[in-house]
Amino acid sequence: MTVELDETDRALLRALSQNAAQTASQLGRAVGLSQPAAWRRVQRLWASGALAGRRLDLDPEKLGFGVTVFLGVKLAARGRVSLEDFERIVGAIPEVQRVEHVLGLYDYRLRVVARDLADFERVLRRRIMALPGVGSVEANVMLSEERLPGPL
Repeated sequence: MTVELDETDRALLRALSQNAAQTASQLGRAVGLSQPAAWRRVQRLWASGALAGRRLDLDPEKLGFGVTVFLGVKLAARGRVSLEDFERIVGAIPEVQRVEHVLGLYDYRLRVVARDLADFERVLRRRIMALPGVGSVEANVMLSEERLPGPL
C-alpha cells in the first residue's frame, strides 16, 4: 500500500535522512512546523510504515574491512536447496552485509566485506562456495561508492 505524502512530509523525510537523531522541535524548525505538529507528522509516518527501523551507518574501512565485493550467485539446482534455506544460511555469514534475490543472470546478489583480498578469498572458498546449492559465482570488487542523500 502506497502512503500519501505531501510536501511537508517529504521535507520531514529529507531532514530525517540527513540526521535521524533530530528532535521534533528541530524538525519543526527545519520544515516550518511547531514541535507538536512535527511530532504528530513523524508519528503518522511511523504508523503508516513510511518510516521503518533505525539504523546506524558504520564505516567498514575504519573498522578494518578494506574490501567490499558484490557477488552474483547462481544456484546450481533449485531442487537441492530452497530459496528460503539459502537466504537463511548465507545471511548467517557475518561478512555478508546484504542478500538480494534478483531476476536476471544470477539468482542472488550479495554484498560482502572483508579485511583484504586474501580474507575475501577465504570467505568465498570456505563459506560461500561451500554452501549447498551454489553453482556459479561472479565477483565485482567495489572501487568507490557515492551515497546519494535523501529518501526515495
